[in-house]
Amino acid sequence: MAVTIKSEREIQLMREAGKILAEVHEKLAEMIAPGITTWDIDRKGEELIRSADCIPSFKGYQGYPASICVSINDEVVHGIPSREHRLFEGDIVSLDAGVIYQGYQSDAARTHGVGKIDPEAQRLMDVTKESFYRGIRYARAGCHLYQISAAIQSYVEENGFSVVRDLVGHGIGREMHEDPQIPNFRPKLRRGIRLRPGMTLAIEPMVNAGGYEVWMLEDDWTIVTQDGMKSAHYENTVLITEGDPEILSLL
Repeated sequence: MAVTIKSEREIQLMREAGKILAEVHEKLAEMIAPGITTWDIDRKGEELIRSADCIPSFKGYQGYPASICVSINDEVVHGIPSREHRLFEGDIVSLDAGVIYQGYQSDAARTHGVGKIDPEAQRLMDVTKESFYRGIRYARAGCHLYQISAAIQSYVEENGFSVVRDLVGHGIGREMHEDPQIPNFRPKLRRGIRLRPGMTLAIEPMVNAGGYEVWMLEDDWTIVTQDGMKSAHYENTVLITEGDPEILSLL
């Protein structure tokens, strides 16, 4: 495993990438309302990214056709935007986006309610977001990687939900997916690498209301829950420092 340690110059470029991505997410959040299509979200997201002199990380990545992954209700990740796919009152929708700024990447995801949503859907989104913050308590130099994983899993399961096992977080830098892989559950009998300052990680709990099992639709991209229950996603790009972790993809 070759985990890269970023230089101060690289970190500064990733800070800028993260700031731009955070602004994109803020503006996309303002759009979320019943009646808009997932294509509307993607079109606006790409426009915002390119207007900031960035490249959408996802567009064309391994053949993915869009700039924003838009995943509704039981879609966990990688939903493909479509003019035919509209948001309805009570849906939840996950937006996953990445930007490349001067060769360096940032990756972040948010889940939003559409109009008025039921309390359990809100709780799912809240637990998913909080599990990220429980995890990054251990995103510190000297801790082991799977302490992050274990903290996410414990919090999610204490709240009666499940963490997806087939998809994981990842290192990030010049490439969108770098070492190490970051599961949201603790692998048995392993601690993972020791964290060091200058590591940059995309930590992304994907949490299901029901079981953790997922499968892929025939489009070869969209991942859905096997039981048809809702799923939420929360992700940020995080820098390991000498002290507290720095979240690069928040304003």
